[in-house]
Amino acid sequence: MGITDFFSDVWDTFAHPSPDAEAPKGGSSTETPAAGTPEESSEEAEVNKQDAVKSDESQQEQGHIPSDDAEEEEEEEEETVDPKDKLEADCQESKACAPAKHHYDECAERVMGQIENDGKAKEDCVEEFFHLAHCATQCAAKPLFSQLK
Repeated sequence: MGITDFFSDVWDTFAHPSPDAEAPKGGSSTETPAAGTPEESSEEAEVNKQDAVKSDESQQEQGHIPSDDAEEEEEEEEETVDPKDKLEADCQESKACAPAKHHYDECAERVMGQIENDGKAKEDCVEEFFHLAHCATQCAAKPLFSQLK
């Protein structure tokens, strides 16, 4: 099979609608209600009630229906707090990262001043931010892993 045969097969597949996709022929039935309407026969109503009762009973036996107490317990559970975030925040303020924080703060002040004066900044503080983040990560690594062990 050559490349041209491949493309012609692809074209034939997508260019012509599939005969399976045609709408069914014939009219609609007037004996039963249309799909999506709230009307149901008395037989259907009885069967639906029986099914609902059976479903509720089986779920209660298997413990699938949560009680109100279970829902309250789930809401009261505390989310675990990542110690890395606190350690990095503490390290950013520490003496070890003071030079990086100083450079970042100076840059942030310059950029804010440019935005206030000119309406836009000529620079950004991405490099200074990454230096500060790197310092904080390095500082927090040892205490973090000692907590995790």
